[in-house]
Amino acid sequence: MMTTKSLAGGTLIQKDQDEMNNKEILVSVEHLKVHFAVQRGVFGRFGGLVRAVDDVSFEIYQGETLGLVGESGSGKSSAGRAILQLHRPTDGRVLFRGVDLTSLKGEELRQKRQEMQMIFQDPYASLNPRMTVGSIVGEPLDAHKTARGREKEKRIMDLLNLVGLGPSYTSRYPHELSGGQRQRVGIARSLALNPSLVVCDEPISSLDVSIQAQIVNLLNSLQRDLGLTYLFIAHDLSMVSHIADRVIVMYLGMIMEVANVDDLYDTPSHPYTKALLSAIPVPDPLIEEGRQRIILSGDPPSPRNPPVGCYFNTRCPVAEERCFQETPVLREVTPGHRAACHLI
Repeated sequence: MMTTKSLAGGTLIQKDQDEMNNKEILVSVEHLKVHFAVQRGVFGRFGGLVRAVDDVSFEIYQGETLGLVGESGSGKSSAGRAILQLHRPTDGRVLFRGVDLTSLKGEELRQKRQEMQMIFQDPYASLNPRMTVGSIVGEPLDAHKTARGREKEKRIMDLLNLVGLGPSYTSRYPHELSGGQRQRVGIARSLALNPSLVVCDEPISSLDVSIQAQIVNLLNSLQRDLGLTYLFIAHDLSMVSHIADRVIVMYLGMIMEVANVDDLYDTPSHPYTKALLSAIPVPDPLIEEGRQRIILSGDPPSPRNPPVGCYFNTRCPVAEERCFQETPVLREVTPGHRAACHLI
């Protein structure tokens, strides 16, 4: 049954958690690593590696929304870009419908990218200010030569109508639009080639809260109508609960916990997940007054020099001696719910 929730002037339609997802695997990420070399000095000497993503494995099922959450610097955006091969992985494999994307180059990879698109975080920075809305939305059609002339014009009009913008927007420029309208243009552009997978890289973080609800509702409706699969990257756990089917929690380039959205929010297992959830405000003063906040001390360690053992041990309020010596592995807590913690 669909439920709704008011959110700062916007009504947010939550996904029906009773609906069963198609369990066909669309994307399989295997031991993915993304390391960036740091240059030091005026001569650009090698100064070490930033381990943005450090050996993560997960699957994205056809038709689902997989939430990927964590603090800034946790590696979630790097993981999303590596799936699309915008960042070439240092190691590991990304299988899209059984095809290893890391082995593709040139035209083969370019053709495969028609099936995988991205919605960027900043809708203004990702849109060319010198191009009209019609040109921006039609650019993928030109690049892949999939439509021309009147067929292209009709496709652009259909896409703008699909995201709630009328034909009058085709001649406008990005600076003439609001933030929410610009993000709708970005969504229309990402759908131009009929992709199967859309990576949403914090698509609502730069928008007003009331507009966030509208964009989330739009994404939900597009998924239902077009059969899309989303990787939804965010740091706002409260919003992820309304769009995701499953959630992965990342910290310092590693996966801390994976679970269905209801299991994660109702019975979190990892201390880091518990701390993140405790920071979500509850719009009820009586409940909020009785809640116990978990305050994490310090800042995340540098990904250039992660701690020995559990990466979270420097901030974990319940860390024991074993946590500083041995790296925990993801293990099953309950069916479909995994966490990387020695103390579970």
